[in-house]
Amino acid sequence: MAHMFGLDGLSSRALQKYYYQRYGTTLRGLMEEHAISSAEFLDFVHDIDRSSLVPDHTLAEAITRLPGRKLILTNGSHKHALHTARQLGIDHMFEDIFDIVAANLTPKPAAETYQRFFDRHAVDPQTAAMFEDIAHNLAVPHARGMKTVLVTPKAGAHDHREEWEIAGGAKAAHVDYLTEDLAGFLFGLGLPRLT
Repeated sequence: MAHMFGLDGLSSRALQKYYYQRYGTTLRGLMEEHAISSAEFLDFVHDIDRSSLVPDHTLAEAITRLPGRKLILTNGSHKHALHTARQLGIDHMFEDIFDIVAANLTPKPAAETYQRFFDRHAVDPQTAAMFEDIAHNLAVPHARGMKTVLVTPKAGAHDHREEWEIAGGAKAAHVDYLTEDLAGFLFGLGLPRLT
């Protein structure tokens, strides 16, 4: 946005946060207000360094133990989700990735995005769970009957979420479970270990 609008870093960040909060994603805001290309934007913003992510073998085992299908639903691009999951060593565990393009560029928490996801993958929300780091993205899945798990950063870790994304999240009625240790939470479900 600094390049597009000739803004300094702080002004660009403020504008990005404005679009994100008002439209659900920065992309949606830029499309609505400036008719930018979604493909160009997604390629640019997801061209990031993932070298700080290391394979998480404990999480991989915990996910593997879960019964049923595993799908990724993201407001990011398919390529971004795939590269991130690959860097964590968990990409092969997921049947598919439902990205912002599959959602017709309508981000979570829009109800129509979840419906597209349910329809495309024949997901019965009454027999499924959703894991998410932003509480308001769990409201629609919970209303549809999914079990919902809010995953927060570990105590003392950097929290990338905005204040409005955090406010009331842990106590929200649409959050069934809260964890800062996803692998530990999954192991705590009592499913048999594979190793």
